[in-house]
Amino acid sequence: MIVAYGFANLLQSVAAARTTVHHTFDPGLLLRLAGHRTYLIGLACQVVGFVLAFLARRDLPLFLVQASVAAGLGVTAVLGVLVLKWRLPAAEVVLLVLLFGGITALVLAAEPAPSRQLGTAGLVGLVAALGLIAGSGFFAARLRGALGSVVLGSLAGMAFSAAAVAARPLASADSTEAFVRDPLLYLLIAHSVVGQLLLGLAMQRGSTTAAVAAMDAAGAVPAAIVGLLLLNDKIWPGREWLAGLGFLVTLAAVVGLTRYAEPQHHHATARGREPAMIGAGVVPVQAASTGPRSETTTSTGGVGSTEMVAGRRRPITRS
Repeated sequence: MIVAYGFANLLQSVAAARTTVHHTFDPGLLLRLAGHRTYLIGLACQVVGFVLAFLARRDLPLFLVQASVAAGLGVTAVLGVLVLKWRLPAAEVVLLVLLFGGITALVLAAEPAPSRQLGTAGLVGLVAALGLIAGSGFFAARLRGALGSVVLGSLAGMAFSAAAVAARPLASADSTEAFVRDPLLYLLIAHSVVGQLLLGLAMQRGSTTAAVAAMDAAGAVPAAIVGLLLLNDKIWPGREWLAGLGFLVTLAAVVGLTRYAEPQHHHATARGREPAMIGAGVVPVQAASTGPRSETTTSTGGVGSTEMVAGRRRPITRS
């Protein structure tokens, strides 16, 4: 499950970086991403991870399963370094180590137990959460850069957290008919689609590590609280301190990761007051009077074109 989510994050981020940046809450982005084979492979990895996580939620507490999903962040970072030549600061490496340490503590503290069913109030709460998250995403889609990456990633995490809450009791369905007729199934699907759209928008704006870290942080806390209060999630007696420490360390690590949100592969942008620059493989852009604009880059080889931001060159990969 951890490896599947790690591959999914990486592959989907590559496809998102190769898709036109959107500053609106446009569901059509998912259709455009689906036109990339890389994204579809990443989506298949995510489905595998989702199925494994769904099965795990039948007996394991949400704070453990969601923490395991968060561990995919470390796999994504390692793959990014090995495959895409990302450069992670030493402090970010330390934070990744702390993240895995916190997750290990949660694994040791979690006690398996079947889920309690959500009542009508729980269903109404999930419906309200869907509207609130989607509405917030509509406005947050206008944010750019690292801030937009973190905010949209956080909203995606909340959507996936709500999906996890729906999945925990749904996984205990005693028949296929009961599974299909349960409204939790359709709430799970709706929250997952919204979360997928928000995650795609987040990955277009900045660091994949920051977007996924924000998603995991925002997704872990609500699910853990709801699981402990309403869904019969349990901690081994005497290990409450370990669970609390592990959760705090995990949150500190993922929040700390957002501080190092350096754009790694998103589209080039240029501020309106910057002069147009002419160089090998760069098409000059007319300066705009208002706000930032996209800058088109070309390369005869398709790989190795350059990005001009504040007078600096950084290698990017184009489709």
